[in-house]
Amino acid sequence: MGVTNTRVATRAALVATLAVLPFALLGCGSDDEDAAQQPGRAPAEEATAKSRERVQAYLDAMIAKDVAAGRGQLCAPAQAAFDAAATGPNGDFADHFTVTGATITDVRAGAGGQEVSTEITVTAGSREATRPLLFTVTRSGADWCVAREAPGGNTPEPSVTP
Repeated sequence: MGVTNTRVATRAALVATLAVLPFALLGCGSDDEDAAQQPGRAPAEEATAKSRERVQAYLDAMIAKDVAAGRGQLCAPAQAAFDAAATGPNGDFADHFTVTGATITDVRAGAGGQEVSTEITVTAGSREATRPLLFTVTRSGADWCVAREAPGGNTPEPSVTP
């Protein structure tokens, strides 16, 4: 009878191990897959680069007054508000002013995603003004998009020289 108990215990242990194994392996491989997609690029570097790319594309769209290109940089939840305000009197693509310059001044991780600080120069008639805008960029699935735009921005961090 000792042999039967050993077999039952062995089978029970095997069943328990097989039942738990899928849950133990859930997180395995995801870092390797991300690294394979971007060889030699750390996640923080990718976030900074992708955020900078998205905001630069939005800034370029503002300068060109290309509403569709600007909308294409936004996350889906932000697109409805954009559609309602983009060409309105205070919208980024309003007809009564021209964006004559736009510069990214800082990119850093923030609570809601990557924060991209910019300086936008706007000309209306003979008047010119430069204002800071802060864009929040997040990852949406496999892609990156602009989630928010707000007045203000971060002071550029001092560069570190080795």
